[in-house]
Amino acid sequence: MSMDILKLAVTAVIAALCALVLRKQVPELALCLSLAAGALLLGQALEAAAGLRGFADALAGQMGLSTQIWAPVWKTVGIGVVARLGSAVCKDAGEGGVAAFLETAGAILALFAALPLVETVFDTLEGLL
Repeated sequence: MSMDILKLAVTAVIAALCALVLRKQVPELALCLSLAAGALLLGQALEAAAGLRGFADALAGQMGLSTQIWAPVWKTVGIGVVARLGSAVCKDAGEGGVAAFLETAGAILALFAALPLVETVFDTLEGLL
């Protein structure tokens, strides 16, 4: 795993340096390069996330918890990641206002996605009282 992050970091730095050079001549191409590098890096990270999800589901099963309890957590994390990445791309393209609206929308959607988990927690607390 530590070698994976080293490879990803090297890829990110090379892409960033190339984008920096391109940004002076062809800013649109620099943005496309950044998006392509981001997609590559995110794809690699998603492979690790799949393993993490399997582990979390197995752990929940051993503890007698429904794997459905994890669904809102995964949705919330996914919304946060997508909103963060989308916001960064918007800021890189010079659209800070759009980035701010995306971050706000992401926060609202993440809260909405977490509602079933909050409901489960309250139901559990109610059952204990």
